[in-house]
Amino acid sequence: MISVRDGQNHILSGITAVVAPELLPVTRALGRVLAEDFQAPIDVPPADNSAVDGYAVGSADIPATGTRELVVVADLAAGFVFDGALGVGQALRIMTGAPMPAGADTVYPQEIVERSGDRVRIAPLAKGANVRLRGEDVEAGAIVVEAGTVLRPQEIGLMTSLGAWQLMVRRRPRVAVMSTGDEVAEPGTPRRPGQIYDANRFTLRGSIEQCGGEVIDLGIVPDDRATLRGRLQEAAADADVVLTSGGVSVGVYDLVKEVLAEIGAIDFWQVAMQPGRPLAVGSIAGTAFFGLPGNPVASLLSFMLFVRPVIYKLGGRRTLFPECWQARALEPMSKKVGRTEYKRGILRWSGSAWEVRTTGPQGSGILSSMVAGNCLIVLDEGRADVGAGELVTVEPF
Repeated sequence: MISVRDGQNHILSGITAVVAPELLPVTRALGRVLAEDFQAPIDVPPADNSAVDGYAVGSADIPATGTRELVVVADLAAGFVFDGALGVGQALRIMTGAPMPAGADTVYPQEIVERSGDRVRIAPLAKGANVRLRGEDVEAGAIVVEAGTVLRPQEIGLMTSLGAWQLMVRRRPRVAVMSTGDEVAEPGTPRRPGQIYDANRFTLRGSIEQCGGEVIDLGIVPDDRATLRGRLQEAAADADVVLTSGGVSVGVYDLVKEVLAEIGAIDFWQVAMQPGRPLAVGSIAGTAFFGLPGNPVASLLSFMLFVRPVIYKLGGRRTLFPECWQARALEPMSKKVGRTEYKRGILRWSGSAWEVRTTGPQGSGILSSMVAGNCLIVLDEGRADVGAGELVTVEPF
């Protein structure tokens, strides 16, 4: 069996290209991956401007002590420019965001001055107070968002503040997914004795979409070699990645590995991990293939560990793996040396440290453990049983 780390490295080394870019309006770019560095075409702000509603003055008029009275020469709203220049003894009524007039370098908030007619009385204040300088947010020519960034509302807001209305992003990697086996029934249809409703395909659909992929749903494939062969070949022709769940163990009707060997190639099919040991990894006509286990927790975990990084890399992301943390175990946990084990955990802050406990029974068919938990507890190959109070690695969902 291959280790989890070696398996991940082997798979990712075979992904040598990313999907093509496409031009989208900013209104459709949320969650997409930026395909090229975004360089600021202008300064933000484009000119020195007021940070408050108040009065713009020249620092030469600011008294060192006591107060001084200035003449208010005009009112300036945001979005307009004062054509003249302030002279000695003059002030300009200014709104937040309005450009600073020539001759002014400081703004008094309206709350700290006294206004009477066209006169305003000011007291000592630091030179440059309440002024936002040109380019203090972004300087023209700077790279403000790097290629490979997943666009959040704040990145989109920053780029539109620089005038962008369309962006070059990576198209979504296309992922074909199917469930296999006569024992699997479609939700919403009658279920024969001995059948179970298909959960894996819908869990995988959501997982694919959550990490930026486009789903090609090929439904449930029966335990028929010809049908499975045709469906896999169809999937490989249309998708960047092909996923199946079930049919990769050693049972008489576990056909996926056999068919894959006929129409493609198998790189490896057992991983030193629990749950999720049976995992068929290979390719069909150059398209990456993953035969995931049939047990629902093992299927989802295998997706998180091996498929998600591939979708991320195909999609042009810079970060392929989530950040992990250390937490103190609240209970003992059994662990077999020689394989990486993933327990579903509940992580919480005690007020002084992060603590984690398991969700309870950890069988690979207990999908409710993934619902109850908020993290994976990751126990490396070389580790043995964990005692209460020991530190363990956690990967938040």
